Amino acid sequence: MKSTQLITIALLASSLGACSMTDRLAAVGEAPRLTAIADPTAEPGYRPVVMPMPEAVPAAYQPNSLFRSNAKGFFKDQRAHKIGDILTVMVTISDSARIANQTARSRASSSEAGVSGVLGSLFDNFAPAELGADAEIGTDSGITDSGNGSVNRSENLETQVAAVVTQVLPNGNLVIEGHQEVRVNFEVRDLIVAGIVRPEDIQNDNTISSTKIAEARIAYGGRGQITDVQQPRYGAQVMDAILPF
Repeated sequence: MKSTQLITIALLASSLGACSMTDRLAAVGEAPRLTAIADPTAEPGYRPVVMPMPEAVPAAYQPNSLFRSNAKGFFKDQRAHKIGDILTVMVTISDSARIANQTARSRASSSEAGVSGVLGSLFDNFAPAELGADAEIGTDSGITDSGNGSVNRSENLETQVAAVVTQVLPNGNLVIEGHQEVRVNFEVRDLIVAGIVRPEDIQNDNTISSTKIAEARIAYGGRGQITDVQQPRYGAQVMDAILPF
Protein backbone atom coordinates (compact mmCIF):
# COMPACT_ATOMS: atom_id res chain seq x y z
CA MET A 1 0.00 0.00 0.00
CA LYS A 2 1.39 3.40 -0.99
CA SER A 3 2.16 6.09 1.57
CA THR A 4 -0.43 8.43 0.01
CA GLN A 5 -3.13 5.80 0.51
CA LEU A 6 -2.07 5.31 4.12
CA ILE A 7 -2.19 9.07 4.69
CA THR A 8 -5.65 9.25 3.08
CA ILE A 9 -6.93 6.41 5.26
CA ALA A 10 -5.47 8.05 8.35
CA LEU A 11 -7.09 11.39 7.49
CA LEU A 12 -10.47 9.76 6.87
CA ALA A 13 -10.21 7.83 10.10
CA SER A 14 -9.30 11.02 11.95
CA SER A 15 -12.27 12.89 10.46
CA LEU A 16 -14.64 10.04 11.29
CA GLY A 17 -13.20 9.83 14.76
CA ALA A 18 -13.61 13.57 15.21
CA CYS A 19 -17.27 13.35 14.16
CA SER A 20 -17.82 10.44 16.50
CA MET A 21 -16.10 12.30 19.33
CA THR A 22 -18.23 15.40 18.68
CA ASP A 23 -21.41 13.32 18.79
CA ARG A 24 -20.26 11.64 21.99
CA LEU A 25 -19.47 14.95 23.63
CA ALA A 26 -22.84 16.39 22.57
CA ALA A 27 -24.63 13.40 24.13
CA VAL A 28 -22.85 13.54 27.49
CA GLY A 29 -25.39 13.19 30.27
CA GLU A 30 -28.24 12.34 27.90
CA ALA A 31 -29.96 9.02 27.32
CA PRO A 32 -29.64 7.44 23.85
CA ARG A 33 -32.32 8.69 21.51
CA LEU A 34 -34.87 6.28 20.11
CA THR A 35 -35.32 6.00 16.36
CA ALA A 36 -38.32 7.86 15.00
CA ILE A 37 -41.22 5.74 13.76
CA ALA A 38 -41.23 5.89 9.97
CA ASP A 39 -42.37 4.04 6.89
CA PRO A 40 -39.62 1.45 6.17
CA THR A 41 -40.36 1.66 2.44
CA ALA A 42 -39.41 5.35 2.51
CA GLU A 43 -36.04 4.79 4.18
CA PRO A 44 -32.89 5.38 2.09
CA GLY A 45 -31.65 2.18 0.49
CA TYR A 46 -35.01 0.39 0.65
CA ARG A 47 -35.61 -1.96 -2.26
CA PRO A 48 -38.72 -4.03 -2.93
CA VAL A 49 -38.16 -7.78 -2.72
CA VAL A 50 -38.20 -9.59 -6.06
CA MET A 51 -38.57 -13.38 -5.97
CA PRO A 52 -39.43 -16.03 -8.58
CA MET A 53 -43.21 -16.15 -8.86
CA PRO A 54 -45.62 -18.69 -10.40
CA GLU A 55 -47.99 -17.66 -13.14
CA ALA A 56 -51.02 -15.73 -11.97
CA VAL A 57 -54.30 -17.67 -11.95
CA PRO A 58 -57.36 -15.47 -12.47
CA ALA A 59 -60.14 -15.85 -9.93
CA ALA A 60 -63.18 -17.71 -11.23
CA TYR A 61 -66.64 -18.37 -9.80
CA GLN A 62 -68.45 -21.63 -10.25
CA PRO A 63 -72.12 -21.49 -11.24
CA ASN A 64 -74.43 -20.97 -8.25
CA SER A 65 -71.42 -20.54 -5.93
CA LEU A 66 -70.65 -17.65 -3.59
CA PHE A 67 -66.95 -18.38 -3.31
CA ARG A 68 -63.98 -17.95 -5.61
CA SER A 69 -62.14 -20.98 -6.91
CA ASN A 70 -58.86 -19.73 -5.37
CA ALA A 71 -60.34 -18.76 -2.00
CA LYS A 72 -58.25 -19.92 0.97
CA GLY A 73 -61.17 -20.11 3.40
CA PHE A 74 -64.93 -19.68 3.72
CA PHE A 75 -64.78 -17.02 6.43
CA LYS A 76 -62.58 -13.98 6.77
CA ASP A 77 -60.12 -14.02 9.65
CA GLN A 78 -58.07 -11.29 11.30
CA ARG A 79 -54.67 -12.67 10.39
CA ALA A 80 -52.29 -10.39 8.54
CA HIS A 81 -52.70 -10.61 4.78
CA LYS A 82 -52.27 -7.15 3.25
CA ILE A 83 -49.85 -4.22 3.35
CA GLY A 84 -49.93 -2.43 6.68
CA ASP A 85 -51.22 -5.40 8.69
CA ILE A 86 -49.37 -6.38 11.86
CA LEU A 87 -48.40 -9.83 13.06
CA THR A 88 -46.33 -11.06 16.00
CA VAL A 89 -43.09 -12.91 15.33
CA MET A 90 -42.05 -15.44 17.97
CA VAL A 91 -38.27 -15.26 17.78
CA THR A 92 -36.74 -18.52 18.99
CA ILE A 93 -33.08 -19.15 18.27
CA SER A 94 -31.23 -22.00 19.92
CA ASP A 95 -28.00 -22.85 18.12
CA SER A 96 -24.90 -24.63 19.29
CA ALA A 97 -21.83 -25.79 17.44
CA ARG A 98 -18.71 -27.54 18.63
CA ILE A 99 -15.96 -28.44 16.21
CA ALA A 100 -12.37 -29.46 16.91
CA ASN A 101 -9.79 -30.14 14.23
CA GLN A 102 -6.17 -31.16 14.56
CA THR A 103 -3.78 -31.85 11.71
CA ALA A 104 -0.14 -32.90 11.59
CA ARG A 105 2.05 -33.47 8.56
CA SER A 106 5.70 -34.44 8.31
CA ARG A 107 7.94 -35.27 5.39
CA ALA A 108 11.66 -36.04 5.21
CA SER A 109 13.87 -36.90 2.25
CA SER A 110 17.57 -37.64 1.75
CA SER A 111 19.62 -38.34 -1.36
CA GLU A 112 23.28 -39.00 -2.17
CA ALA A 113 25.14 -39.29 -5.45
CA GLY A 114 28.65 -40.45 -6.24
CA VAL A 115 30.96 -40.87 -9.19
CA SER A 116 32.83 -44.10 -9.93
CA GLY A 117 35.00 -45.51 -12.65
CA VAL A 118 37.22 -43.21 -14.69
CA LEU A 119 35.30 -40.12 -13.58
CA GLY A 120 35.75 -41.24 -9.99
CA SER A 121 39.53 -41.53 -10.44
CA LEU A 122 39.71 -38.07 -11.98
CA PHE A 123 37.60 -36.75 -9.11
CA ASP A 124 39.96 -38.29 -6.54
CA ASN A 125 42.93 -36.66 -8.30
CA PHE A 126 41.54 -33.15 -8.22
CA ALA A 127 39.25 -33.18 -5.17
CA PRO A 128 40.54 -32.67 -1.60
CA ALA A 129 41.54 -35.82 0.25
CA GLU A 130 38.69 -35.53 2.74
CA LEU A 131 36.08 -35.58 -0.08
CA GLY A 132 35.54 -39.00 -1.62
CA ALA A 133 34.00 -39.80 -4.97
CA ASP A 134 31.36 -41.99 -3.37
CA ALA A 135 29.90 -39.03 -1.44
CA GLU A 136 30.28 -36.29 -3.95
CA ILE A 137 26.67 -34.92 -3.74
CA GLY A 138 24.22 -35.19 -0.86
CA THR A 139 20.90 -33.41 -0.10
CA ASP A 140 18.57 -33.48 2.89
CA SER A 141 15.15 -31.86 3.28
CA GLY A 142 12.35 -31.96 5.80
CA ILE A 143 8.90 -30.38 6.24
CA THR A 144 6.79 -30.42 9.36
CA ASP A 145 3.37 -28.78 9.66
CA SER A 146 0.91 -28.85 12.52
CA GLY A 147 -2.38 -27.05 13.13
CA ASN A 148 -5.14 -26.91 15.69
CA GLY A 149 -8.58 -25.32 15.41
CA SER A 150 -11.72 -25.38 17.49
CA VAL A 151 -15.18 -23.80 17.50
CA ASN A 152 -17.36 -23.79 20.59
CA ARG A 153 -20.46 -21.60 20.18
CA SER A 154 -23.82 -21.51 21.87
CA GLU A 155 -26.62 -19.02 21.22
CA ASN A 156 -30.05 -18.84 22.79
CA LEU A 157 -32.61 -16.11 22.13
CA GLU A 158 -36.33 -16.09 22.88
CA THR A 159 -38.42 -12.96 22.43
CA GLN A 160 -41.37 -11.51 20.55
CA VAL A 161 -41.64 -8.60 18.17
CA ALA A 162 -44.51 -7.14 16.15
CA ALA A 163 -43.81 -6.79 12.43
CA VAL A 164 -45.57 -4.89 9.67
CA VAL A 165 -46.42 -6.28 6.23
CA THR A 166 -44.55 -4.05 3.80
CA GLN A 167 -45.20 -5.93 0.56
CA VAL A 168 -47.44 -8.66 -0.84
CA LEU A 169 -45.71 -10.77 -3.48
CA PRO A 170 -47.60 -11.96 -6.57
CA ASN A 171 -47.90 -15.49 -5.16
CA GLY A 172 -49.46 -14.19 -1.92
CA ASN A 173 -46.40 -14.42 0.32
CA LEU A 174 -45.86 -11.51 2.68
CA VAL A 175 -42.73 -9.44 3.17
CA ILE A 176 -42.54 -8.36 6.80
CA GLU A 177 -40.27 -6.05 8.75
CA GLY A 178 -40.31 -5.23 12.43
CA HIS A 179 -38.23 -3.01 14.70
CA GLN A 180 -38.29 -2.89 18.47
CA GLU A 181 -36.32 -0.60 20.76
CA VAL A 182 -36.32 -0.73 24.55
CA ARG A 183 -34.39 1.77 26.66
CA VAL A 184 -33.40 0.97 30.23
CA ASN A 185 -31.54 3.84 31.89
CA PHE A 186 -28.73 4.68 29.46
CA GLU A 187 -28.80 1.52 27.35
CA VAL A 188 -31.00 0.81 24.31
CA ARG A 189 -31.73 -2.73 23.17
CA ASP A 190 -32.49 -3.10 19.45
CA LEU A 191 -34.33 -5.99 17.81
CA ILE A 192 -34.87 -6.17 14.04
CA VAL A 193 -36.78 -8.90 12.20
CA ALA A 194 -37.36 -9.07 8.44
CA GLY A 195 -38.13 -11.74 5.87
CA ILE A 196 -40.81 -13.49 3.81
CA VAL A 197 -43.64 -15.55 5.29
CA ARG A 198 -46.50 -17.63 3.95
CA PRO A 199 -50.00 -16.61 5.06
CA GLU A 200 -50.70 -20.30 5.74
CA ASP A 201 -47.94 -20.35 8.39
CA ILE A 202 -49.55 -17.57 10.42
CA GLN A 203 -51.34 -19.03 13.43
CA ASN A 204 -54.92 -18.29 14.42
CA ASP A 205 -53.71 -15.82 17.06
CA ASN A 206 -51.85 -13.88 14.33
CA THR A 207 -48.40 -15.11 15.38
CA ILE A 208 -45.67 -16.85 13.43
CA SER A 209 -42.49 -18.62 14.47
CA SER A 210 -39.17 -17.20 13.32
CA THR A 211 -38.32 -20.64 11.93
CA LYS A 212 -41.07 -20.18 9.32
CA ILE A 213 -39.54 -16.98 7.93
CA ALA A 214 -37.73 -17.32 4.60
CA GLU A 215 -34.73 -15.07 3.92
CA ALA A 216 -34.87 -14.21 7.63
CA ARG A 217 -32.82 -11.29 8.86
CA ILE A 218 -32.77 -11.12 12.66
CA ALA A 219 -30.55 -8.65 14.50
CA TYR A 220 -30.33 -8.34 18.27
CA GLY A 221 -28.01 -5.83 19.84
CA GLY A 222 -27.73 -2.67 21.85
CA ARG A 223 -26.26 0.78 22.07
CA GLY A 224 -25.48 3.10 24.91
CA GLN A 225 -22.91 3.53 27.63
CA ILE A 226 -22.42 -0.16 28.40
CA THR A 227 -22.09 -1.14 24.74
CA ASP A 228 -19.77 1.81 24.15
CA VAL A 229 -17.19 0.77 26.75
CA GLN A 230 -17.17 -2.77 25.33
CA GLN A 231 -16.00 -1.55 21.92
CA PRO A 232 -12.34 -0.77 21.11
CA ARG A 233 -11.53 2.86 20.39
CA TYR A 234 -11.64 3.99 16.77
CA GLY A 235 -7.84 4.31 16.67
CA ALA A 236 -7.45 0.67 17.63
CA GLN A 237 -10.04 -0.34 15.02
CA VAL A 238 -8.19 1.60 12.29
CA MET A 239 -4.84 0.09 13.23
CA ASP A 240 -6.38 -3.37 13.35
CA ALA A 241 -7.72 -2.87 9.81
CA ILE A 242 -4.54 -1.58 8.16
CA LEU A 243 -1.75 -3.42 9.98
CA PRO A 244 -0.64 -6.53 8.06
CA PHE A 245 0.55 -8.38 11.20
